[in-house]
Amino acid sequence: MPPWNSHVRSSLEVICHWLLPKGVDGIALPLLIGRALRAFADGYVAVLLPAYLLALGFGTWEVGVLATATLLGSALATLAVGAWGQRFHHRSLLLGAALLMAVTGFAFAVGSAFWPLLVIAFVGTLNPSSGDVSLFLPLEHARLAEAAHNEARTALFARYSLLGALFAALGALASAFPDRLVSLAGIGQLEALRMMFMLYGLTGCAVWLLYRRLPEPLAGETRAPIALGPSRSIVVRLAALFSVDSFAGGLVVNSLLALWFFKRFDLSLAAIGMFFFWSGLLTAISQLLAPHLARRIGLLNTMVFTHIPASLCLIAAAFTDTLETVLGLLLIRSLLSQMDVPVRAAFVMAVVTPEERIAAASFTAVPRSLASAASPTLGGALFAAGWLAAPLVACGLLKIAYDLALWQAFRKVKSGGESNNSAEQCADPGSNCHGQRTPEADAPSAGQHVGATCPSGDPAKQSEKDERTGRDCGNQ
Repeated sequence: MPPWNSHVRSSLEVICHWLLPKGVDGIALPLLIGRALRAFADGYVAVLLPAYLLALGFGTWEVGVLATATLLGSALATLAVGAWGQRFHHRSLLLGAALLMAVTGFAFAVGSAFWPLLVIAFVGTLNPSSGDVSLFLPLEHARLAEAAHNEARTALFARYSLLGALFAALGALASAFPDRLVSLAGIGQLEALRMMFMLYGLTGCAVWLLYRRLPEPLAGETRAPIALGPSRSIVVRLAALFSVDSFAGGLVVNSLLALWFFKRFDLSLAAIGMFFFWSGLLTAISQLLAPHLARRIGLLNTMVFTHIPASLCLIAAAFTDTLETVLGLLLIRSLLSQMDVPVRAAFVMAVVTPEERIAAASFTAVPRSLASAASPTLGGALFAAGWLAAPLVACGLLKIAYDLALWQAFRKVKSGGESNNSAEQCADPGSNCHGQRTPEADAPSAGQHVGATCPSGDPAKQSEKDERTGRDCGNQ
């Protein structure tokens, strides 16, 4: 074997070892790689979408309407997955979603009229925001939750979020590619932009090939849909609060923020892409720092007291005339505003039983998507009316209100006997985050005696004392 080949193989093994922490099944690897590919495509589409629509002759209001259509369509698709997804195997649903992504890119690349593009935006998988709001989300979250347990689940979701942020940043950097094509190949800007949407379609094809590696369903394998049970109360409260946050964020989704830069500072695609690259990179760094900060000050405090300064930076940017100062404020916002992402998904997956996970992911994602779908049209209308500062200010004020309401609602919540100062307080799949154990967690499993609370199949844990009951696992 050539020396370079062995080095490449060793590097790939190191990467795979990092992507799959101890206790994680290998089924998660295609999902992580697929998330990275989709994030890369979403990263440049969010920047190029307003430029593409403006190049087709549309106005700022039409940009907002199309952004709303993409988010509304994603919300309804996510709702359908939550309602009927259990009737189909996850592999089939993920393959179908990848094909829809491919069709969306190819159709957008050849379209020019507003109404056909509006239909494609509604039905397809385009994402004008900085986060993942597509129907991939509940499907992948449920599969990732099955691939890991307890602390490994939180680590896996952290890697999932980190890959999304890093590759979205790289995608934003790639948004400068059309300008390079115009200068080097001598083609028009519209044609160069169309090529990027063709690349989006090809990325969908690559994701489809990747998801074909997922295990096929066994003969007769079926799952009956299960509604939310003991966790319904906390999931409903979180979904309601998340909706306020998402509505606020929809006022300045990445596509509208790029439009704001176009209108206010007349920046080029390359300059805006560079900003979103550094913004995404800081977001990725923040997701690495978030678990460490949460262990020191608590999960809830981390979410609230990083969001509020981020919102203040956004409001200040709306009234600042110096481009350098605006960029600095928005980059600080990027470092602070996404610190809850690595633990939020793991929290939702942990408070429900495995059979409920798709429904729970959908239940929390759909209200957020519906709320965020309503606001881009409003933001675009405010931009069209010449009120360039209004969407940024409204977003900042609403997010501050959400943070204060979240802190007030959950500051006294304890989980599994721990205070809310623990970053892992909701990572226990047997706790409903009300300080109570769920019936599924207390039910005896195979290999356990009735009343036992420790896993009998792990010799390393037989001498450990159960934290909730104080029983010695070796003396059951």
